[in-house]
Amino acid sequence: MTFEELELDPVLLAAIEEQHFHKPTPVQAEVIPEFILRKDILAGAATGTGKTAAFVLPMLQVLLDEPRPSKWPRALILAPTRELAFQIHKVVKQLSTHCEFRSNIVTGGFASDKQLDNLTGPLDILVATPGRLLNIMSKEFIDLSYIDMVIIDEADRMLDMGQGPDVLALLEAIPTDFQAACFSATLGGSGVERFAEDILDDPVIVQIDAPNQQSQQVQQQLYFADDRDHKRALLKNMLEDDSCKSALVFCNKRDRAIELEAWLLEQGVSADVLHGDMIQAKRLEITKKFTQGKTKVLVATDVAARGLDMLNITHVINYDLPHRGDIYIHRIGRTGRGQNVGIAISLVEPHDLKQVERIQYHMQAKIPVYKIEGLEPKFNTGKPKKTVKKPHKKKLAKKAAKVKKTAKKK
Repeated sequence: MTFEELELDPVLLAAIEEQHFHKPTPVQAEVIPEFILRKDILAGAATGTGKTAAFVLPMLQVLLDEPRPSKWPRALILAPTRELAFQIHKVVKQLSTHCEFRSNIVTGGFASDKQLDNLTGPLDILVATPGRLLNIMSKEFIDLSYIDMVIIDEADRMLDMGQGPDVLALLEAIPTDFQAACFSATLGGSGVERFAEDILDDPVIVQIDAPNQQSQQVQQQLYFADDRDHKRALLKNMLEDDSCKSALVFCNKRDRAIELEAWLLEQGVSADVLHGDMIQAKRLEITKKFTQGKTKVLVATDVAARGLDMLNITHVINYDLPHRGDIYIHRIGRTGRGQNVGIAISLVEPHDLKQVERIQYHMQAKIPVYKIEGLEPKFNTGKPKKTVKKPHKKKLAKKAAKVKKTAKKK
């Protein structure tokens, strides 16, 4: 299938070509025609499958097909985090480059006065995080009466963050009927279906990948580390490898990320750190440097696990292993984007073995174990190596004879 076969407007096809999209991904091929027919949609697809364009393109097509200029937005896109909201807005700008639609963004992390200035004048598309938009709406600084399309991205993440009530409160403020689409990495086991029942009307259900399915463009590797010093030595070796052009290194806690970034800088590695306690302007500055290749390594907490959509990341490294399989899949999905192939590495200490089991159970697959010459671990079988007293040679000979005797009887 081609984008032309989806009957998109020439101005959208021109923008698609400029973004070097060659053909629709499966989720785009499934969602775009149904969305243009103005059907409600509940879509589940693994990260990195082109979900954003799957709802931005048909949303723009509907706006082109049904022109109704207004001072207030007609399309509302809700995202759980600032990073994802900015990434979605970037895609909206890219794909609407030949249209005359005006779009804007409302998120936490910025002074609300500045964002309110951006809401004056005609506005077609609004991208927002639920909490900040609810705050602005409660002060009557924005009118949602003209909304006729609502898109909720990463609904599972919203529910995890406790944003469900805010979303429902926003939707209740829309007085007229609207088309709704709900996108999520997982559709089952997270309350997404129950959440969708309150929002969607007889939706078309699209499930592209199973929730535990990882990208086939990501090569996964597992390295055992005996302790922190060994882990750091492994990390430095990997970052200095010629194949590593740009690496996203995950830590579970802010303090650990800050500490690791400082150590990398001491080692002469170009690195920055990204965590949730930074002001938004600083986070954007750091992300921009990393995207432009001015920084080789970005050490991040899970604030960066969703919303970062960069084609240049060659390696994702789990310095700290996540506690859940779905978080692991979201992390490694930051590499292998588009048509690129990526490498996802996990550094595992003895106390992490239970987490490895949980992740592999979630994926229903084993992660291959690798070693680096000269940096081999003291344990390499998935369990801490135990010192075992070797049996006497006579005992070994007896055991071998017993096995042979049993075999002959059979």
